[in-house]
Amino acid sequence: MVPAGKRQTVLSVLDDEGIDYAISDETSGRDYTAIVSFPLPVGAVEPVLGKLREAGLERDAYTVVVDAETVISKRFERLEEQYQQEGNGDNRIAREEIIADAGDMAPDWMPFLVMTAISSIVATAGLLLDSPAVVVGSMVIAPLVGPAMATSVGTVVNDSEMFKRGVRLQAVGLLLAIGSAAVFAAVLRFTHAVPFTVEEVFALGEVRERLAPDVLSLPIAIGAGVAGAISLSSGVSAALVGVMIAAALVPPIAVVGIGIAWGQPMAISGSAMLVVVNFLSINLAAIVVLWYRGYRPDNLFQFSDARTRALKRVSVLAIVILLATSVLGAVTVASYESAQFETAVENEARTLVGPAETVLDVEVTYGGYPIRQPTAATVTVGYPLGADPKPIADALAERLSGDRTALLGLGPSAEVDISVRYLPTQTAETRGETDPGDPGSGGNESGGADDNGTRTPVPTPSDHTALG
Repeated sequence: MVPAGKRQTVLSVLDDEGIDYAISDETSGRDYTAIVSFPLPVGAVEPVLGKLREAGLERDAYTVVVDAETVISKRFERLEEQYQQEGNGDNRIAREEIIADAGDMAPDWMPFLVMTAISSIVATAGLLLDSPAVVVGSMVIAPLVGPAMATSVGTVVNDSEMFKRGVRLQAVGLLLAIGSAAVFAAVLRFTHAVPFTVEEVFALGEVRERLAPDVLSLPIAIGAGVAGAISLSSGVSAALVGVMIAAALVPPIAVVGIGIAWGQPMAISGSAMLVVVNFLSINLAAIVVLWYRGYRPDNLFQFSDARTRALKRVSVLAIVILLATSVLGAVTVASYESAQFETAVENEARTLVGPAETVLDVEVTYGGYPIRQPTAATVTVGYPLGADPKPIADALAERLSGDRTALLGLGPSAEVDISVRYLPTQTAETRGETDPGDPGSGGNESGGADDNGTRTPVPTPSDHTALG
């Protein structure tokens, strides 16, 4: 809407830029003399608005940017080519647009709180059901992308109110989500609707995989922040990106609540660390991407202030993330060492069993969070019916005491109980020769070694207990 006295100024700028326009007189008598409509490529909106403002178009004048589904015009195609040649063809929406979009994405308090609580409760139910489908459903309804984007946009354009609103929404949403998950899980536990023990809860696949996050969780969160910033600055729907951001936040938040409900806050320290790292990484990545794409105040004094604030916030986020990543790195190394230990147990057991015996299974029990360490290993050995299995627990423990040379406490200082379980198996030679119900057809033995090389007693084959 062209204010009185600015008609010729506005039209001159459009003519100079080679932009087609349509003009109609404004007769409402509200200090506007005309309405000008003109199509622009996405990347041309900000530079054209800047030139209109330089020519004297006040910010109080109404400027409405509307998305067009399709523009069918050879002249418009030439205009697109022109701005691409001038370096404005990156499809980056205008500063005013991204501020408005980020403000719209930061929802009102009531719907935000309700949707956050619902998504957390649904995620908790999905984890306890061990159902990936339900967990994914909780991500779809989680309204977490908006506050993160509002915080980042508020930082780069030096909008303190938007920044504070985004931070408040994220902080309150995090606390509410954890509280909702904890209360819901506690109700399920104490009403015996979910009669799981601590061991059974943390043995669930969907829960267990979030107890010990590794460094691979970091690129997921950073990727979510980058994708959110790019989708927002390109004017693309952020709905799918919101699901990705929720995927990095909602399930670990629910695990934190489950740990609180089952009275094991230390057991979910890994999930709590994952939540913190993901929150900070999403904000850091979004701030860096938006600043790199050119979003900053156009006023020189505001630009300097915004750059200073952005650098401070990025530095703080980076330092905290770096410290937290060191923990994730330790978890990654520990996971690798645990895998190596499992391989060592299996390999050593295969070298010790008799020629007719087979290592059927190796099961390692872990303890400690978030850096899990082996506490016990059980080897299942199959042997022919009618034969006495070769006792290997003591020798296996002695060999593994030299194999456990990990850097994170899995070495000589770590005590791991070694047990061997024997299972009779039928072969072509033994089938029909030995009664499978013979109580002497199975057994268990155990052995272990610590720093001093001492061993626990190993029962002789005659002392084997029947498996039944």
